[in-house]
Amino acid sequence: MCGIAGIVSASSPDAALVRRMCDAMVHRGPDGAGFHDDEHATLGMRRLAIIDVAGGDQPVYNEDRTISAVFNGELYDFAALRDMLRRRGHRLTTEGDTECLVHLYEEYGDDLVHRIRGMFAFAIWDAKRQRLLLGRDRVGKKPLYWRADGTSLAFGSELKSLVQDPAMPREVDPVALHHYLTYQYVPAPWSIYQGVRKLEPGHLLVWQDGVQEIRRYWRLDFTPRRVTSEEDEAERLRELLLEATRIRMVSERPLGAFLSGGIDSSAVVAAMARQSGERVKTFSIGFDEHRFDERRYARMLAEMYGTDHHEMVVTPSALDVLPTLAWHFDEPFADSSAIPSFYVARMSRERVIVALNGDGGDECFGGYRRYLAMARTQRVGVPRRMRPLLIGTGKFFAAHGEPGSRLQKAGRVLELIGHPGPRRYARLMSYFTPEQKHMLYTDAMRERLAGLDSYTLMDEAFAASRADSDVGRFIDVDVNTYLPGDLLVKMDIATMANSLEARSPFLDHHLMAWAAGLPTDLKIRSGTTKYLLKKAVADWLPPELVSRPKMGFGIPLATWLRTELRDLSWDVLTDRTARSRGLFRPEAVSRLLVEHGEGHDHGSRIWALIQFELWHRMFLDAARPSSPDHDVADEQRLSP
Repeated sequence: MCGIAGIVSASSPDAALVRRMCDAMVHRGPDGAGFHDDEHATLGMRRLAIIDVAGGDQPVYNEDRTISAVFNGELYDFAALRDMLRRRGHRLTTEGDTECLVHLYEEYGDDLVHRIRGMFAFAIWDAKRQRLLLGRDRVGKKPLYWRADGTSLAFGSELKSLVQDPAMPREVDPVALHHYLTYQYVPAPWSIYQGVRKLEPGHLLVWQDGVQEIRRYWRLDFTPRRVTSEEDEAERLRELLLEATRIRMVSERPLGAFLSGGIDSSAVVAAMARQSGERVKTFSIGFDEHRFDERRYARMLAEMYGTDHHEMVVTPSALDVLPTLAWHFDEPFADSSAIPSFYVARMSRERVIVALNGDGGDECFGGYRRYLAMARTQRVGVPRRMRPLLIGTGKFFAAHGEPGSRLQKAGRVLELIGHPGPRRYARLMSYFTPEQKHMLYTDAMRERLAGLDSYTLMDEAFAASRADSDVGRFIDVDVNTYLPGDLLVKMDIATMANSLEARSPFLDHHLMAWAAGLPTDLKIRSGTTKYLLKKAVADWLPPELVSRPKMGFGIPLATWLRTELRDLSWDVLTDRTARSRGLFRPEAVSRLLVEHGEGHDHGSRIWALIQFELWHRMFLDAARPSSPDHDVADEQRLSP
């Protein structure tokens, strides 16, 4: 596990700059650094040693050193790859996984991505052809940013690497900001900076002669297959999960697991315990507010398997970590569960270097309650001519109902039903709707963003799906939007900020491909989400855990913003600095704060604005962004 960075250029790249780019990510690789320098390429990396701790340094080279590579991630099938490459006559000088890349490139060229299994972002430099190949794993577990100027290309695992270049313009991309306010994250291929892009999951980028070409090499196929026996499918699920977990337990460093108390992380811990010769170390986060606290369910599973279990309670005072999070996330990120994710990673890092988790279970097996809601609303046939009436009536009821009242909830349902399926789902996933953004923006922003529709990202993902049901398409949409844009970013940043490697068995691409082909009624049936998964692992888990309703991994954000965090929100969003940006109308921001205090739930929208403002102060307002040192001076630096 590493952080990688580099520059390729028609002229000599700035080797000192690449070293600064890597220094900015020392948290991703505290165990060492390595660099390749030649006339047209400098590649660099920071290493977190997990496999071949003694000899797995990077960059790696082929036999004549004409091909070099740096790599972030893990190849779980590296032992089989090494055996195959040796049989083909290649000489390997390390015992790790990274060296496989250069020899696979010699054998298969760009098609090497079809031969590897794992999470990865890599850069391969072919000196003979003066050609750079960048690759990102199939679902987007490892990040990769890039920037090109016509004669050179720079890349890095984190945006803060690219920001080290004084020639890079540090300007907000208004399109990225527009999408961020809708989804609470900046979706790929955008980044918050103009001129900087994310390489999308399942894509390759080739740079040669100053020109870059991007192409997709993988997409999950949701075409349903014929199923004859639920029991056989449940048995196959268990086999796949056990194998995906087993290959992710290979490590020369201490290993454990995040245990939320939900079915996904519990199934992973159960799979670990069934295959481990040692007690599994487990880590849980909880809250004083009961409806957000899952620790008692995590304890049930920990007691059932006798794990070495550790817990922590997150309180509003823990939000002193906000400057640290702003620095690590590099761009605005408003999923508030980043806070408990960061703390569980920090707690885990005291005892382990690698932690398995349950990410991907909901997307593989239909775990979100919103899928049930969409299935129910899809059954309501609405003539096209009636839709405007439903939308208008719904908006009226929602605006005039008391906060949390039946009238307000009914209004929201009516408005949703008035939209066609893809738009209905997009609005369900929205934090700021188009109407709310219009009210928020200044006239200059409205004019600049006129005609830009963030919901088209959902429309395109929905249209590209091969699923045979709308619910199946919504799951497919999440795999291509919410999962890589939000959940995997959160996990990568929260863990790597603490020099901890996260591994996700449910995101094994073999397991995902098998799950994608399941008929929708094996995922959602009679009001039950994750039907087949629950059936498959029922004997592995306490009965109370299997039957309990799903609880999201969130924080009591709305309550905190009315109490302990009320002053912070007003101070950060209404001071002179925030008002002077010319992006948002001050009176609109103040209205959100007032209405939230009166009982309307604007918590997620206020949080999104806070995260944008904190990021702006740290990365654009500051002359030179630097890592917070977790002390009072840092808090004052971000304060209004």
